[in-house]
Amino acid sequence: MGTITFHPDVTFFVGENGTGKSTLLEAIAVLCGLNAEGGSKNFRFSTRASESELSGSLRMVRSFRRPRDSFFLRAESFYNLATQVEQLGVHKAYGDTSLHHQSHGESFMSLFMNRFRGDGLYILDEPEAALSPIRQLAMLRRMNQLVRQNSQFIIATHSPILLGYPDCLILQLEDKGLSKIEYERTEHYALTRRFMNDRAGILKELFLGR
Repeated sequence: MGTITFHPDVTFFVGENGTGKSTLLEAIAVLCGLNAEGGSKNFRFSTRASESELSGSLRMVRSFRRPRDSFFLRAESFYNLATQVEQLGVHKAYGDTSLHHQSHGESFMSLFMNRFRGDGLYILDEPEAALSPIRQLAMLRRMNQLVRQNSQFIIATHSPILLGYPDCLILQLEDKGLSKIEYERTEHYALTRRFMNDRAGILKELFLGR
């Protein structure tokens, strides 16, 4: 895979399903001392031991910067994380309402707004999975607030909205490897733009191709 140099603020990983984005993010999280299924360094729950061995093949070279906070969010295991939050009795750090008593999207935003305190490293795997377009814009605003508070984000996403964050690094993961790509050249942006500009034409092409 070679060397990956992360942006000091925001680095995105993009790629088609099955290219290994989640596996790579998990390995990075484990190297940083975070739980493979999500959470902070204090979380050690495991509902199914399915994590990859990739972390054992990677080496982390740190800069002088040492985050005071860190968190790994996996959209697919967030329910289990919310349960662990209650079992550990730390739910107050995530807002006034239990994560289980909120909608999926509301609980994600509670995490971003309350638990992410700044001066942190936040590794997020498809955070848009529970967020409406308006909530994704709210997430961008919160990300910017946290970046201004000396935070760094590493995110795997399919969202053209999140990818629009300014002055970031976008890395595309393909079978042939990893490469830097500009926002306007990502399939996420290009396909969304094409659909919005010619919805009828694309649907006609799709349906006639059945």
